[in-house]
Amino acid sequence: MYGLHQGVHHFNSFDGVQSLPLLLSQANIHTGIIGKKHVGPGSVYPFDFAYTEENNSVLQVGRNITRIKLLVRKFFQTHKGEASVRKQKAEESSNKDEERPFFLYVAFHDTHRCGHSQPQYGAFCEKFGNGDMGMGKIPDWTPQYYTPQQVKVPPFVPDTPAARADLAALYTTVSRLDQGIGLILQELRDAGYENDTLVIYSSDNGIPFPNGRTNLYRSGTAEPMLVSSPEHRSRWGDRSQAYVSLLDITPTVLDWFSVPYPSYSLPGGMAVPVHLTGRSLLPALVAEPIDWHTVFASQSLHEVTMYYPTRSVHQGPYHLLHNLHYRMPFPIDQDLYVSATFQDLLNRTRRSEPTHWLKSLQQYYYRDRWELYDTRRDPLETKNLASDASYSQVLDSLRQCLQKWQWDTGDPWVCGADYVLEDKLEPQCRPLYNGL
Repeated sequence: MYGLHQGVHHFNSFDGVQSLPLLLSQANIHTGIIGKKHVGPGSVYPFDFAYTEENNSVLQVGRNITRIKLLVRKFFQTHKGEASVRKQKAEESSNKDEERPFFLYVAFHDTHRCGHSQPQYGAFCEKFGNGDMGMGKIPDWTPQYYTPQQVKVPPFVPDTPAARADLAALYTTVSRLDQGIGLILQELRDAGYENDTLVIYSSDNGIPFPNGRTNLYRSGTAEPMLVSSPEHRSRWGDRSQAYVSLLDITPTVLDWFSVPYPSYSLPGGMAVPVHLTGRSLLPALVAEPIDWHTVFASQSLHEVTMYYPTRSVHQGPYHLLHNLHYRMPFPIDQDLYVSATFQDLLNRTRRSEPTHWLKSLQQYYYRDRWELYDTRRDPLETKNLASDASYSQVLDSLRQCLQKWQWDTGDPWVCGADYVLEDKLEPQCRPLYNGL
């Protein structure tokens, strides 16, 4: 689900979901959020301190790094002020009361594209706050500009002048993000929390280019994941080979605060007991895990009209994707469509000119039902091995692994497109005989 984006639908979590901020608040942990927030309802995702696009502009709370810095400072001041009051009350009652812990989530809008009306990053992204006329000034930002010739084009992006110019603009927004992170870490140090705070940095998807965001290929899901713990210094600077995902964030944070995850079920449907499928990352900060070699991913839609359910499992070198509605053309999200890169790709295809891309638009739109890749030999995932008899055992094993995960998580798409999920008595897949 793409949260609350666009205002033309009402995607919300079930009221009974026990979210991370809810569990932390119940454990008397001070919570805060700054920047992007695409989830609801508020009762499921309560924060003590909240400055998001719900109460300010996306630019100000997501890209203005000076504004973000000051909001982080305000959060720490609020936290310390509350701690001072609690300490005074504890002294008056002769009870020892320690400062309660905090959880602060800062979500930058960089490096997202700006809206659906601009063909490039343009004035509303790469130039926002650079001091040019009409752009305003972000005091803490020193813009870094790149020429199209300077950029390194990812191998899954067409190497064309249009894409290079698009990437150069993206790199500028990345530099603003980088500098913003530095400001946040400095605020953490200035507040005196550097040596007792777990810091996690990650992203939610690949870059907004063809084969990137909205795809479950590695180019759409491979993200940075940096974890720094003051209590696990022995592995500082190490690079782990373990497979991890964003599903691991909640278990990690709960583990850090020693907060258990409750046992409960959501009403309706299959009434599957809710449990976390991720794992805490803290053990990986002590020693390199030897059996963390499987991760799962899912997508149903991005915008409300962009429905293309896909499920995947990555195990060892093998990556399996299940495109449930594979006969339907893959839909394109709005801001990617108007981008210079995609428009150039469309025009080159229409004119039958070389696209300088690793696949054709036809291949991108129409995908096989099952895609199996050996990412060790084929890191760009260009050769589908699903129909190769020599990989039949790998295919069967991964299909079983993926389906088990879908059943475990109560996935309503577990039966695929040629069966229907019947769950009135006992969940089972009933055939549709639709020729798929």
